[in-house]
Amino acid sequence: MSSPTDQIPRISLRPDVEIPQLGFGVFQVPPDETEEVVARALSAGYRHLDTAAAYRNEAAVGQAVHASGLDRSEVFITTKCFNDDHGREKAKKAFKKSLERLELEHVDLYLIHWPVPAHDLYVETWEAFIELQAEGLVRAIGVSNFQPKHLQRIVAETGVTPAINQVELHPHFQQAGLRHEHEQLGIITEAWSPLGQGQALEDPVVVRIAEAHSKTPAQTVIRWHLQLGNVVIPKSVTPARIAENFDVFDFQLADAEMEAIKALDEGRRIGPDPDTFVR
Repeated sequence: MSSPTDQIPRISLRPDVEIPQLGFGVFQVPPDETEEVVARALSAGYRHLDTAAAYRNEAAVGQAVHASGLDRSEVFITTKCFNDDHGREKAKKAFKKSLERLELEHVDLYLIHWPVPAHDLYVETWEAFIELQAEGLVRAIGVSNFQPKHLQRIVAETGVTPAINQVELHPHFQQAGLRHEHEQLGIITEAWSPLGQGQALEDPVVVRIAEAHSKTPAQTVIRWHLQLGNVVIPKSVTPARIAENFDVFDFQLADAEMEAIKALDEGRRIGPDPDTFVR
């Protein structure tokens, strides 16, 4: 008998590593609530968890995974190196601290959280990531919030292409140019703030499409991401919405509906500008 988890498509990051296309993010989930929230997500069927050192809830994520009774191989775990820890040695130390907080022997995906071009250490940090992967401590390595010029530079200077770039991406900020760059380089696109912090859910076009499928606007936007090929990590602390956001595999958006959502792009960023963000 198949389980809800079996419905989640998987995308190859390298020959021996696949990431569940639908994951669960814990950005802004308070540390004292995280273990319970992650436990709900795992119970609902999610098997991909996205945390970061900067979220200050890695330990609770690890505790929830250990308490779940699931085999470690069943749960894909991502964490990230923050801006103060750029540089070869600092990045390695930061990673080991993340491992300790998670109480794990390895993570599945490690990301440079922001490029921080003002510090000009992201290439050196990437070199540390390459070494961590070679040591078997990280199964796949990637970046977050990198612009095309940042991606091109680390590939040119190290010869190693990130498996994934996790960026702000939602119907009002679709990043078509960056996604094209990813396709050219062989990088998977992962969307954070996939619902536009809820703003996309109020758009009349999204509401109309949702009603046509007897689905919620959130389910409709998540389905749009999946059909685009994005890895997507919606977040919620509400039990009903955690389950609802997972229930997106029993319908398909038509080409015309995908085009209608494509037309909503305003090029409007909600989060910080990666070219200038320091902390």
